[in-house]
Amino acid sequence: MAETIQIWVEISHHAAFRCGGWAFVLKGAEGLSGAAGGSRAITPDRAVLAGLGEALSGLPSGVAAIVQTSNAQIAALPARIAGFTSGEASPAEDLDLWAQLTTALKWVQIKPVANRPGTPAAFALAWAELARDKAKATGPFRSPIPKPNLAKAGA
Repeated sequence: MAETIQIWVEISHHAAFRCGGWAFVLKGAEGLSGAAGGSRAITPDRAVLAGLGEALSGLPSGVAAIVQTSNAQIAALPARIAGFTSGEASPAEDLDLWAQLTTALKWVQIKPVANRPGTPAAFALAWAELARDKAKATGPFRSPIPKPNLAKAGA
């Protein structure tokens, strides 16, 4: 049986400042890893696509992954992609990210979860909010979440 990787992904977007942040926690055979990042002048849709794309980048081929999120936009992505392939209007923006995710989501299951304190989803959301604020102040970035912090993720 192939290894199943668990990934918690959360996004935070500030509409007034048009900045967004994302974070993910990945639990695999090697233990926990994660990263956070963000950007200025980003739409909520692009923040969602970029955050999920970052979480799925670098996954080995043939590995099953379960993405868990409390973000309704991420949870709705498989249905949106299915709609595009069945003839509904295709996206006009962020085509680079849509193409990446359309391929990646063929082997990934997305599971909505409640964002409760002490869970990996709450941990990822806190880091996404921190990333959003850092991006607002300093501009685009991506950085790994330190291992001592990941130990507190609740995964």
